[in-house]
This record gives sequence, structure tokens and C-alpha cells, in this order.
Amino acid sequence: FSLSPSSKGVMMEKDGMVVLLVFLNVLFIHTDAFRRDPAERQSRSEGGFCRILRTQTRGARRDGQSEFRLRVEGDPETYQPGSTYRVSLYASSPSYFRGFTLIALKEGREGVTPDDYAGTFKLIDESDTQFMTNCPPAVTESIPRRRTRIQVFWTAPPSGSGCITLKASVVQRKIIFFQDEGSLTKRLCEKAATTEKPIQECCACGTAKYRVTFYGNWSEKVHPKDYPRRANHWSALIGASHSRSYVLWEYGGFASEGVKQVAEYGSPVKMEEEIRQKGDDVMTVIKTKAQWPAWQPLNVRSAPSAEFSVDRARHLMSFLTMLGPSPDWNVGLSGEDLCTRDCGWVQRLVKDLVPWDAGTDSGVSYESPNKPSNPQERIRPLTSLDHPQSPFYDPSGGPITSLARVVVERIARKGEQCNTVPDTIDDIVADIAQEEKEEADNTPETCIYSNWSPWSACSSSTCDKGRRMRQRMLKAQLDHNVPCLHTQDFEPCMGPGCSEEEASTCMMSEWISWSPCSSSCGMGMRSRERYVKQFPEDGSSCTLPTEETEKCVVNEDCCNCVVTEWSEWEPCSVSCGVGMRRRERMMKMEASDGSPCRVQLVEAEKCMMPECTTDCMLSEWSGWSECNKSCGKGHVIRSRMVKLEPQFGGMPCPETVQRKKCKIRKCTKGSRTSDKRKRQEASDRRREIQSKESVAEESSACALRPWSSWTQCTKPCGGGVQERVMYVKKKGKSSQPSHCKNQKEVRACKVQPC
Repeated sequence: FSLSPSSKGVMMEKDGMVVLLVFLNVLFIHTDAFRRDPAERQSRSEGGFCRILRTQTRGARRDGQSEFRLRVEGDPETYQPGSTYRVSLYASSPSYFRGFTLIALKEGREGVTPDDYAGTFKLIDESDTQFMTNCPPAVTESIPRRRTRIQVFWTAPPSGSGCITLKASVVQRKIIFFQDEGSLTKRLCEKAATTEKPIQECCACGTAKYRVTFYGNWSEKVHPKDYPRRANHWSALIGASHSRSYVLWEYGGFASEGVKQVAEYGSPVKMEEEIRQKGDDVMTVIKTKAQWPAWQPLNVRSAPSAEFSVDRARHLMSFLTMLGPSPDWNVGLSGEDLCTRDCGWVQRLVKDLVPWDAGTDSGVSYESPNKPSNPQERIRPLTSLDHPQSPFYDPSGGPITSLARVVVERIARKGEQCNTVPDTIDDIVADIAQEEKEEADNTPETCIYSNWSPWSACSSSTCDKGRRMRQRMLKAQLDHNVPCLHTQDFEPCMGPGCSEEEASTCMMSEWISWSPCSSSCGMGMRSRERYVKQFPEDGSSCTLPTEETEKCVVNEDCCNCVVTEWSEWEPCSVSCGVGMRRRERMMKMEASDGSPCRVQLVEAEKCMMPECTTDCMLSEWSGWSECNKSCGKGHVIRSRMVKLEPQFGGMPCPETVQRKKCKIRKCTKGSRTSDKRKRQEASDRRREIQSKESVAEESSACALRPWSSWTQCTKPCGGGVQERVMYVKKKGKSSQPSHCKNQKEVRACKVQPC
């Protein structure tokens, strides 16, 4: 600021009161300049609105790049015409600002005419932001006060607007202004139309087989805020390799019923049904089991994986899995192309996965109560600025740390390959090994194996080619005439010496942010953690610290009501399924002024335990059948039906068919000729008589439809079961419910040995 000669003379006076008066006079002049009517300020500036703060800040200019930042959600470099974006202006701690101005201009324009402005703003919080009275395209503060962040929506201009610039200026202490430069300027250019880049057709030949492995990274150490300790899990992974004409899910689209069932309940049943209904558009359904809890070290639980195939027509791969509990949050891949431009197949693909919202539930935290989105919203990625109660919330708007990593590896190719890139020896060995394994796997169902063991360590201890092995056990051989092969499996590998890290090195994650101070007033403690990303390959333990603790001081006024910290959550009220849990805290000190303390001392919430096990349920045994021979030695059988299959580790089903010997009389010559036909005719006559008698008894009570056809036999050999049903057509007026009901018959079939 430039002071008048009289003011300079006054400042040279020794009297402290005079100096103070001059300082207040200068402050008043500057504040008046800042608060002057915008129209007056514009008349004093050289041009339009965008120069207002430049005129005022002459001589008080500071670079705010390190303290203040203007950010567009997702940090895009382009904008989609007509789309809406969340724009944030925030100060990094411990800085703050009191006032601000935000505008959007077409590139190279100064805001002199209305045509210079690009797009429109929409206020999110009208108590904190408003449009400038004499410059409606610009947004400013409603009330000058200390703040660290403001947010508005910005709708991009129509197509053909070209590049635009978002500019901000902030006021910190009324006399310190930050220009619309550096980190307070954001340049976006119009996104090119998608029609300019045609969809690439796959030109690869033959087929390729892949293994997808899911490595979960969602844990309390990596994502500590509100982490659900007892119920955390990944749902069963579900997906497919498919053609371009089928979309499982995509950003900007709406979730199907199958996606909704996965996202809200973790159930893949409907999703698998939708996939299988697509017929030839799908090549392989991809499935893995659910993971309870969500994270465990790899030396405790191996990462889930599944194998799938692709061909020229179905070369895309998509999947999703829910992180639970959550409103409708998932991770996954959508339409990942495994076909290369040189007509080959991708060798290896690694992707870090961040959570996305299915748009079917409006909850904002892991265990928010059900709140269906009405109308349904589009699928979108979660961001760190979505909601302060979100477990991923970060006021600085930084990216969300990945929740999982997926690795897709090619393990074999079949058929003639047409790419010009030469195969490596490892590729050829892997293809041959896979073909041999598939041939060996093509064994009859008479061979019953255990699951495969985990892969062994690579046979090479240096940076050299080796191979690793896995095994399975032969549990039963139902037919000793058919050999049971392939109890060992091999694949090529590279020794651990190829890694830049030594075998005895512990790989640690970065330190996560410090926890909040344990005290809301005065001195307390805070801590931060990191976790072991990879244990040493030589089997030694990690001795590096995983937690740090330090003192902290909070210089805020203490509240009148003082309570203890929350206790630990009590155990869930159930051992399986959905229950309740609670925690408590106590009042340490009543308010000094005697006012009531309106604080919650008991908190309860739902808790989810592993699904309850369900044992197999069977019907009663049927009566013994007739002897299968009319003379000589034969056998009779009886059977029972499975009423409920075992679930979640319940007791398996025992045998459903029993057989025992029978002998009627000695056979004479020629008596075996028509045994089977006579036996069947006799059985049918007996059943028909019984049926007529049953119908006659109940005809006065209710009307029954004719018997249905016999169902297919449940087994091709070794004793199966068929059934047929007679349904009630009309109940009589005098009939009782117990006397008028559907009739069912069960009989044995395919009793010959396998």
C-alpha cells in the first residue's frame, strides 16, 4: 500500500497511540476496498470481473500454491460436455481462508462479456457459498469466516466450447490475497467424441487360458477408519469371459438385478443366472469362494483364484466382488481386453482395484442402515470427498488407497496362433504342460480327488528357470478297470534371485496417517501403523516395527461434559448369521453449570457372523421294492430323497439308496425270458389299483388331477429314484385339509450296477 505524506509523518511519531491509529486507518481502507460493491470495483479495474482481485492485490501478492488448491473430482484432464463435476477449493493444514472467488472462463478470455464464461455452477451449501450479486457466473462466500474447504458443482459447457480454465482467488486475513495462478487454476479441455476411435476388433487366433488371482488389501491397518472388525469379508467373486455385446457392469451404467444382489447381499446366484442366460456371448463363468475374514497373510490363507478361457469372439473379462458389510460397494474389472494389437494374447495383467458404488443403496458408511436409492443411481467410483462419514473420506481429496489387486496370467494357448511375435521357451513349455494336464483331467467320474495343494517353492534358488509342483490325493477309485492319473501338476517358474529384494528382506507398506489424538482437550496419545506386505522368502520373521506411538496436544476448549472412551464392542449376540452387539461409555464429570449432558452412553449395531451351517435333510426311507428277478437270486432296493442340500459346511448327505439280496424260487428253463417285463407289468397294475382305491376314498372330499409323468431317473446306474405327482384339482366342501392334499409316488430306477 502507498501511504500519503501526512501519514508517513505521523508514523515517525514516537507516540504508540498514533502509530496504532495509522495502522487501523490503513486496515480500514483496504477492507473497504475488498468489500466495495462489485460494480464499483469493476469500474475501477481495467477489464472484467476476472481482474478484480488482481487490482486489489497489487503489492500484497503471495504464491498460494503450497497452501491452497483447486481440485476437480477425479483429477480429469478433459471434460465431457454437459456432465457435472464436483469442484473443491481447500487449504492444507494449518492454513485457512476467509473469502474466495471462483469462476470458469473459456481459454484466452478475460470475463468481459457473458460469452466468456464456461458452464454453470450449482451451490451445494447455500449457508457457505453464494453467487456474486453483480456477477452471477462467479461464486463467492456467503459469510466471511475461517474455513478450510468449500465445494460446488460445475456443469460443463456444450460441445464445441474447447478448453476452459477454472480460476480461484482466496482471502486469508483480509489483507493477504492469493492470485488465481498455480494450484488455484485448473485447465480442462473438451473430451473428444468416442466415435472418432472405432472399437478395435480382436484378430488373435486359437484360444488362451488364464488364471485370475485376487489379492485383498482391505484391512484395519490399511483402511482404519470405522473398519468393521467382526464382520469384514469379501463375497464370492463372480464374472465371465465374454463378447463385446455383453456388459456385466460399467461406470455410468445402471446395475442389473444380479449386480444389485452381489452389491447389497454378497449373493452371486442371480448374477450367475444372468451370465448363463447370455448363451454364446459368454465363454467361461468365473467364480471363487467368499473370504472370511477379508484379509489374512498369504502364509495363512492362499489368495483365491479361478481359471477361464478366451477366444477371438469372447476376449473380454469382467468380474465383481462385494466388500462386506457395506451399502452396495464393490471392486472389480469391467470389459478388460485380453487381445493384443499384434493378434496375440496378453501375457500378464496387474490391476489395483478401488471401490465403486452400485447406485442401489444410498448408505455412506460400512454399516449404514438400508436406504434404497430411489430412483436408482448410476454406477460410479467412490471418492475421498463423497461424505465426511465415509470410511474413505479425506478432506484433501487424495486418491483412495487400493482395496485389492488382481493378477491375470496366461497359462496356456491352444490351436494355431496367428501373431507374429515369436514364442518364448517358457510359453511353449507352459502350453504343452497345460495340454497334457487337460488330457489327464479328462478322466471318468470314477476317480475322486482331493483339492489341489498350494504350489511349492520354485525348484531354482537363483535367478534361473525352474518349475514348481502341486499335488492332490486320490480319495476313491470307483472302477478299478479305469486308471486314475494326474495326481501331480507342474508349471515353469523363475527363481527368487531375480527379485531386487534379497530373500531375507521384509517388504513393508508405507506408514498410514496418524490416528486422532486420544484426548479432545489437553495432552493425549496418537499412533500410526504399517503392515508387512511380503514376508521373507527364506522363512525368517520380520523384526521391523509395525506401530509407532507419540504424545499429542489439542489446544481446544474442553467441553463441560466429560465421558470415558467407548469400551470395546461386546461379542456378537449370535455365533452365526446376523445379530447385535453393543458398547458403552461412562460419565466422568457432569457439566459445571448444571446443564444436562445430552451424550449417548450406549451404542448398539448389527453384526454379521459367518453363515450358519445347514445339515443335509432327507426324507424317510421308501418301502422295499419287489425283487428284480421272478426266480433265482436278485435284489430289492429302497430309497429316500434329499429335502435340503448341506450349506456352509453342514453335515453331508449319507446314502440315498440301499440294496439287499432276495431269492424267490429256483428258476426253470425259460423262466428268465420275460422276467423284467412281467415284473414291470405287475408293479404297474398294483400301483394303478392302489391309485384308484386312493382316489375312490377321497373323491367325495376332493377332485384330483391325473398322475403326472414319471420324472427322469436321478442316476444313470447303481440305483436311482423317480417320482410322479397327482395334484388337487378342487377341494370338496366337506373335506378337511389333512384329507385333501397332493399325492406323490416314488419308485426305484436304474438298479443295474454301474
